[in-house]
Amino acid sequence: MKYILWLSVAMIITASNFAAAEPPWGSASVTETQYKPQKVVYDVAVNSVEKVTSVLDRASYLSKITGADPFDSSIVLVLHGGEIEFFAIKNYSKHKDLMQRAQSLVESEVLKIRMCRIAAQGHGYEAKDIHGFVEMVPMGDAEIIRLQNEENHAYMQ
Repeated sequence: MKYILWLSVAMIITASNFAAAEPPWGSASVTETQYKPQKVVYDVAVNSVEKVTSVLDRASYLSKITGADPFDSSIVLVLHGGEIEFFAIKNYSKHKDLMQRAQSLVESEVLKIRMCRIAAQGHGYEAKDIHGFVEMVPMGDAEIIRLQNEENHAYMQ
């Protein structure tokens, strides 16, 4: 019994020492960096509204911190996964907020959204079934490769 009591006291003292101790490497520093306009292609194949929102957030922030210059910047989201369902006109009432956000980003920033026609067809959709702010391309993978090789876009996932 004394051993258990002693062990408990030792654990409490040790825990309080760790809590009060300085971090061994200090804290992270912030490096202020100026970013030039970028050309980026996001490879998007996700299956939740939260993940699409995250991609939109990242792309929008990238646009802002690189100057959002339509002559020097290009941010393209290529959709070819489960997120296609969210961009279908028939699902607008379920995903109204997400679609309004996506459309406003396309309209007001250096952002383009392209969708793989093959993937859309696999989900039962044609171009006429998808919101008008989305560009339909023949194949998502080919579009990603084209943007990288012919237009010098960096790849993001």
